[in-house]
Amino acid sequence: MVVDGVPVGLLGLDDTVRDGAHDAVEAIAAVTSNPPVLLTGDNQRAANRLATPMGIVDIRADLLPDDKVAAIRQLQGDGHRVLFVGDGINDAPAMAAAHTSIAMGRNGADLTLETADAVTIRDELSTIASVVALARRARRVIIANLAIAAAFITALVAWDLLGNLPLPLGVAGHEGSTIIVALNGLRLLSSRTWQHR
Repeated sequence: MVVDGVPVGLLGLDDTVRDGAHDAVEAIAAVTSNPPVLLTGDNQRAANRLATPMGIVDIRADLLPDDKVAAIRQLQGDGHRVLFVGDGINDAPAMAAAHTSIAMGRNGADLTLETADAVTIRDELSTIASVVALARRARRVIIANLAIAAAFITALVAWDLLGNLPLPLGVAGHEGSTIIVALNGLRLLSSRTWQHR
């Protein structure tokens, strides 16, 4: 601020780190077994000042939306499966290019929310690791359920082809496998599911 040509005040804007950000970055790195990468449109100095204390080493700043997409393509070309997390409209192209994307929903742009594969409602960074862990556990449960159902059906068909499967026993076996699959799926409702793995 200048009065009569003399500086009398200075206004500074500064980004602040969200509470729990350091723990969230550690949890994400642990659950993905890969170090996180920061892709940002901010200048390099500001990005370094915020990301370095969080333990983020790979910091790519001054990026336009196309640059973020190029960075994701490069990571994918190196054999990585990329999860992109963002909230700005400039993040939408990168979200579309990534294998999976999560939008921070409270203040996220509409286009970002529509493009993302998942949306966190409360904008808590700690939920990202939980969502990844839950998705992996759900995948394991689905595979187990398919294996259980296939084993029951195979056994019942083989019994019927090679022997004499009574109809009531066949119905009981089929419905029993359905109940087992349903109970196995209900394990995802357990509070333990949301613990980071």
